[in-house]
Amino acid sequence: MNTESTDSPSGTTAPTDPEGVTGRLATWIAGLTHDDIPDAVRERARHLLLDGLVCALVGARLPWSERAVGAVLALEGDGDVPVLGWGLTTSAPAACLLNGTFIQGFELDDYHVRAPLHSNSLVVPSAVSTLLTLDRTVPGRELLTALIAGYEVGPRVGLALHGAEMLSRGWHSGAVFGTHASAATSAWLRRLDAARVEDALGLAATQSAGLMAAQYEAMSKRMHHGFSSRNGLYAAALAEAGYTGIKRVYEREYGGFLATFGEGHAPRADLITDRLGEEWVLMDTGVKAYAAMAATHAPVDCALRARSRGIPPEDIASISIEVSHAAYHHGWWKPEPPLETIGAQMNIGYAVAVALLDGRVLAEQFTRERVGAGDVWSLLDRIDVRHCEDFDSPEDRFRARMRLDLRSGDRVQIEVDGPLGGPSRPLSNTDVAMKARRLAATLDVSARWERIEEMVLGLDSLPDASVLVGELAASVPALPVTL
Repeated sequence: MNTESTDSPSGTTAPTDPEGVTGRLATWIAGLTHDDIPDAVRERARHLLLDGLVCALVGARLPWSERAVGAVLALEGDGDVPVLGWGLTTSAPAACLLNGTFIQGFELDDYHVRAPLHSNSLVVPSAVSTLLTLDRTVPGRELLTALIAGYEVGPRVGLALHGAEMLSRGWHSGAVFGTHASAATSAWLRRLDAARVEDALGLAATQSAGLMAAQYEAMSKRMHHGFSSRNGLYAAALAEAGYTGIKRVYEREYGGFLATFGEGHAPRADLITDRLGEEWVLMDTGVKAYAAMAATHAPVDCALRARSRGIPPEDIASISIEVSHAAYHHGWWKPEPPLETIGAQMNIGYAVAVALLDGRVLAEQFTRERVGAGDVWSLLDRIDVRHCEDFDSPEDRFRARMRLDLRSGDRVQIEVDGPLGGPSRPLSNTDVAMKARRLAATLDVSARWERIEEMVLGLDSLPDASVLVGELAASVPALPVTL
């Protein structure tokens, strides 16, 4: 255990059913130690954190982020927790909401392939808001352990709902699973016993939500994971105060989390705790190579391979792209101008068009000028996306196949088994660090980033994690592009 436990309101430190799925998960969270975690898992987690933190700084000053900061601070005012990249502070829940919004702010952040969610935007804000409101110093090794608890819990809850099936049904999957991840991280830092972790999970589950129709034009899509991070923070804080949550929340047949969100889709509670502490599902977390929704990445890779073969866009008569059911529903609709930045980042056709035209899918591909450009729309008119049932199995869900019919009458077919940055073709830890340095250089904060990187990669020996937060808190400039 992290520390000696105190009695819960019911007079016990044990969960309601220690042998049930909820009880086993709560007990694991409460008892997880730094030494329980293999070295390779800790190393990958440090690099995932590095990726999340640079995404927070990139996202802090985006136009929609600035609007969110103005609205939220008008409601919440000052406080004790920093708004990352702003040099301002606000309340712990408000900072959690905004910092999660920043990390998810430009579609550059991590994603889990089998259980789609963006873990950093859930657990990092929760950890920051929790550690700065505790009456003790939190060493780096404790911060890392708490983050790993969240990195592990969120995907496992998602797997129980068959991951991407939630996207196919119109839920923003990560927002639904995300409260659980945030609650796990905050509960660990608060040193809650297993009974109170059970309450935190029950309180988190009842706050799960997120509609995927936000992807077309709404700024709110950027904020979904921030909402979930804030709600998980509240769940753990309420549980610590003795406010009880739903017991056995994963097993309840009426109104339970899996029974309700998984209605008619045969959820599997056992996957939440299957080989828990032995198989680390966080290792399947992808790191993005492109500034677009994850399901666009394999089609982008197909497009980049076509471009590398010297196929000029003007020679293409039509493009047909085949993807899985979840990717099709999440990433394809026939776009019409005007297209908002969020819609462009979520649309497979747009991402493929700019990949073929520009050879990259980064910030400059999503400026208002580029999104409205004639060459993009001319090519978009020749692109169609289809569902391929062969790609619907969990291991093939991010597979993509592209057929290009050329004006000469020739046909070119390209297929990839998954995106660059995903588990089939992962970015190495060195690659992740290089991505972060490039993004920091874009913001002109390279010297500061060197200090941040040193602390993150040495997190296990950092005496006080608040020093790292202090480096992240200071103001950063906006991206040097007009969005």
